[in-house]
Amino acid sequence: MDSNKPVEIIPYGRQWLDEDDIAAVGAVLRSDWLTTGPKVGEFEAAFAQAVGAKYAVAVSSGTAALHAAMFALGIGQDDEVIVPAMTFAATANCVVYQGGNPVFADVAPDTLLLDPVAVAAKITRRTRAVIAVDYAGQPCDYDALREIAARHGLALVADACHSLGGSYRTRPVGSIADLNVFSLHPVKHITTGEGGVVTTADENLAQRMRVFRNHGITTDHHQRQLKGSWFYEMVDLGYNYRLTDFQCALGLSQLRKLPGWVKRRQEIAAHYQAAFAGLPGLRPLTVKPEVSHAYHLYVVRLNPAQLPMSRAEIFAALQDAGVGVNVHYIPVHLHPFYRRTFGTGPGLCPVAEAAYEEIISLPMFPAMTDQDVPRVTAAVKKLMA
Repeated sequence: MDSNKPVEIIPYGRQWLDEDDIAAVGAVLRSDWLTTGPKVGEFEAAFAQAVGAKYAVAVSSGTAALHAAMFALGIGQDDEVIVPAMTFAATANCVVYQGGNPVFADVAPDTLLLDPVAVAAKITRRTRAVIAVDYAGQPCDYDALREIAARHGLALVADACHSLGGSYRTRPVGSIADLNVFSLHPVKHITTGEGGVVTTADENLAQRMRVFRNHGITTDHHQRQLKGSWFYEMVDLGYNYRLTDFQCALGLSQLRKLPGWVKRRQEIAAHYQAAFAGLPGLRPLTVKPEVSHAYHLYVVRLNPAQLPMSRAEIFAALQDAGVGVNVHYIPVHLHPFYRRTFGTGPGLCPVAEAAYEEIISLPMFPAMTDQDVPRVTAAVKKLMA
């Protein structure tokens, strides 16, 4: 064996593209419509059907989807929106884009999902909405969150960017909250390169988001061509958040594989669970019995008191062994922008802050082979010994 040969890295996440995907994109590239064409509506209809929603609106990224959701709800200057501390920055940023104030609530220590008790404690007369994040792919406690939202007249938004293909009490993710937001980034369950989708049962909210993604203009070029008209009006200040037709073609091709890919993610998680059972110093996050976990991430917590090295040393050693671990996430309220702009800092969400010091994400993607999975578990076990 060549000792100088670089170790092949198993990344924490990776897209899976095949010839069907390439052919679908190629067909659109040879067509008349590269953007604002018929594939957009076709993809939206298929996505809505896949998640049990009435309407789906495709946009250029998961961040754009979150922004569109805040716009549709009318979030504005000084409105408060409750968000979990343990999430990617975009969950809070979308509130700031609209002039609102993100209010950080803590998470449950066993799942790192938004804690309904913490949400209830953060509500004020200025609170307009709650954004729940399905951290790692496990749906939140939506019955508890819905009860709180209904009692206070709040909108409930599901940041479901991690949980496409999952379910809560047999209800598919995408059909549970007032607005359900998805990301189509390459490390997510399906990809369009970059892209996002918002689903809803509310036709008015869907229409507001369609206008918002197109500069605030009521019709797009394809719609005007079908009507034989040139006339359009800008009714709101929107953005160019459109998703192209060739990206939607890729999304349609990928969507057909979603059930099998989620099943494979669950199989990998089951292998991890079995391998790590009873392992000192390492604890997987709890999975609630009422959910079907979609496993965008496989996150474990390390117990420094039971380990021979620090989390940073374990991270580096696993990387050296070819295991592409990551950390999800630095709590948003600890980022310099939020400390500077909103006066947040350590102590605001102690559960999330403590978890951040201990969590690590192991490789999780459906293209992992039967050789990749034991390679990961063996590397972890070796370091835990």
